[in-house]
Amino acid sequence: MVFFKDYTQEIFGTGILLILVVLSRLIVSKLVRSFAKRSQTIEKRTRLVLKYIHLLMNILAVIALIIIWGVQTKDIFIVLSSITTVVGVAMFAQWSILSNITSGIILFFSFPYKIGDFIFIHDKDFPIEAEIEDIGAFHVYLKTKEGEIIVYPNNLMLQIGITILKHPEEQIEFTD
Repeated sequence: MVFFKDYTQEIFGTGILLILVVLSRLIVSKLVRSFAKRSQTIEKRTRLVLKYIHLLMNILAVIALIIIWGVQTKDIFIVLSSITTVVGVAMFAQWSILSNITSGIILFFSFPYKIGDFIFIHDKDFPIEAEIEDIGAFHVYLKTKEGEIIVYPNNLMLQIGITILKHPEEQIEFTD
């Protein structure tokens, strides 16, 4: 009577998957960093985008491990439906968080303005003229001529028209 199954294939598959994950993380990191260097993106933003990409890769690796080890389909559906329900309720309650994270990633790869640019935001209710101080995962930090710091959501940066008044190379000088 055999009590233990031979798991040679599963162990071999897991080893190959781990090697592929490590190699792909290294390659993706180098590609994103080279893109960031060419587009003169701040290191802090690069690390943030890499964190999101690595999280996605880890989720895909866990899914691959589930397939490799032959977990029952009904068990996967029970776990996924439970997780989806919890995440769905959380995202419905805080949908803007997901929107800002997604916008942050989009702005990283196609941001027409950079830190140091002086911009005008064409918001009919609250127009803003300020310098971009920092670009975070959820917000863009703006500094007005008066020295006020305004925290502006990333998703609005994609939705509202913005005019670049001066680039950092042009040396912004605030006069009273």
